[in-house]
Amino acid sequence: MDIKVLGTGCANCKATIALIDQIAKAKGVAVKLEKVEELRDIMGYGVMSTPGVVINGKVVHAGGMPMIFFVAPVARKLTGRVLGVTPA
Repeated sequence: MDIKVLGTGCANCKATIALIDQIAKAKGVAVKLEKVEELRDIMGYGVMSTPGVVINGKVVHAGGMPMIFFVAPVARKLTGRVLGVTPA
């Protein structure tokens, strides 16, 4: 699974990368996690508010920290694999 986090390095961008990495490791899902920081590249995805999340080439989130319960269903829909955790 190819995941890109779009952002210039703000706290929410860093937290988004950490969240996705944590979920993937917890579930044993192999991901290629890439940070995209160049504004030209970010805008190329049509994202004007960061952080943005791109999974397998599709923008699935833009603006603000994605919630853990959002990341999991989107990843499952795109890949057929469970990525998230069950809410307590």
